[in-house]
Amino acid sequence: MLVRLDDHASGARVATDLVNTAPEVMVSTGDLIADPDALARFLAAHDLAPPTPPTDRDVTAVQALRTVLRSLVDDPATVADGANELVARCGTGPALVRHDGRWQWSARSRPGAGIADELALLTGTGMLGVLRTLGPDRFRRCAAPTCAGAFVDTSRAGRRRYCEPDVCGNRVNVANHRARRRAGGDAV
Repeated sequence: MLVRLDDHASGARVATDLVNTAPEVMVSTGDLIADPDALARFLAAHDLAPPTPPTDRDVTAVQALRTVLRSLVDDPATVADGANELVARCGTGPALVRHDGRWQWSARSRPGAGIADELALLTGTGMLGVLRTLGPDRFRRCAAPTCAGAFVDTSRAGRRRYCEPDVCGNRVNVANHRARRRAGGDAV
C-alpha cells in the first residue's frame, strides 16, 4: 500500500469509520467488523483492496487496531507517539514518488504486510497529518448524548460535533425540534 503523506483526510476518515464500528458505539447493531466478510465490506467501502481475502486472524488484528485508534482519539496528547508507532509497524521511511505527474511524499507498507498493518499505516499517517496540520483539538467524542462514537474532524471550519452528522446530528436536531414544539404547546 502506498500512502500519500499530503492526504491526511482519507486516513483520518478511515480511522474515524473504523473506531465507530465497535460494538460499544453501534449498540443496536453490534460489532460491524465481526467476521471476515464484514471486514471485506468495510475495506471495499473505503476503496481498499487487500491482496488476499480477510481471515479471522485479520479480523482479530483489525479489532485490536480499532481499540488503539479509539484510545488515541480519546486522548489527543497520545496521538503523536501512538500514531508514530502505528506507522512504524509496517511502514517504510518517506519516499518521493511521482503521482499524477507531480512528485509527492509518500510512505509504503513493507512487502507482505497484513491488512491490520496496512490500515495502521494509513490511519497512523492520517492522524499524524491532522495533528500537524489542524491540531490536537480535532480529535473528539460525538456530542450526541446517546452516542459513544468518536471522530477526527478534518472539516475546513473544524466545527464538526457528531461522529455521523447524518445520523447523530439528525437525531439531536429532531429531539430538539420536538422539545421546542412541546414547550410551545404545539401539537407534534
